[in-house]
Amino acid sequence: MVTGAGGLIGSALLPSLTGAGYRVSRLTRRPHGPGAFPWDPLGGVLDLRQLGRIDGVVHLAGENIAKRWTPARKARIRDSRVRGTRLLSEALAALDPPPRVLVSASATGIYGNRGSELLSESSPPGDPDTDFLAAVCQAWEAAADPARAAGIRVIHPRLGLVLSAHGGALGKLLPPFRLGLGGPQGNGSQWMSWIAIDDVISAVRHLIENERLEGPVNVTAPEPVVNRDFVRTLGQVLGRPTPFAVPATVLRLALGEMANSTILASARVHPAKLMQAGYRFEFPVLEPAFRHVLGGDPGTSFQA
Repeated sequence: MVTGAGGLIGSALLPSLTGAGYRVSRLTRRPHGPGAFPWDPLGGVLDLRQLGRIDGVVHLAGENIAKRWTPARKARIRDSRVRGTRLLSEALAALDPPPRVLVSASATGIYGNRGSELLSESSPPGDPDTDFLAAVCQAWEAAADPARAAGIRVIHPRLGLVLSAHGGALGKLLPPFRLGLGGPQGNGSQWMSWIAIDDVISAVRHLIENERLEGPVNVTAPEPVVNRDFVRTLGQVLGRPTPFAVPATVLRLALGEMANSTILASARVHPAKLMQAGYRFEFPVLEPAFRHVLGGDPGTSFQA
């Protein structure tokens, strides 16, 4: 069962799962088509008995964070993740038998703004009193506790910046960069922990199938880069210059708190548990990843 199946990751995950032989159902607020079932995560409405036996769940649903954070939007960002995850976890815990595994999404935003510190799953999270995203991610992961208490193997993929030409942060960058109007954000020294959409999908399947993995798992490529190198590489792949730096003050004026917590925040994240579990990255290096997701060359595999 998958929630958030219409999003950037979910829409790529479904055909991968069905192609691998899984029977997949979808939980959605607006069900349509075969295999779609209703739920209302904010209204507390969910009846899983209609789905029959569930062996595993991938929970991806959550409000989009890539807009200016008004107080109302911050409440929706938090509630969609925390209340939705708690509702789902309690419903799964009540099933007989419960599913074997719950892959419940999280994000590298849990670490906060950490400069050049190398961050693994054992690193402490950011300060929830001063960092909204860190606070949301910590509450988001804790909301799956009812499933854990019921003996379900719960995994939190802490997702980095997902590279896809079809949406997400890269999708927003492409129009100005293709016009030659791109450049570093802020001083360009903040670390960006990225991952190609293909590796996200493969990693999620690895999490489902590898029974040794549980708890938080960083889902990022093994070679994070600083912002200035990220934009330079994107410009090279597109064949465009990247001379137009955007000062941090401009980003803060335009996007407010969101700019500090996302675009300007630095998180140098290492996928320690994935690598220890033998996951092979198809795109461990940024330039081949860009060329692939933008329609160019395939990458090369990387063995931990």
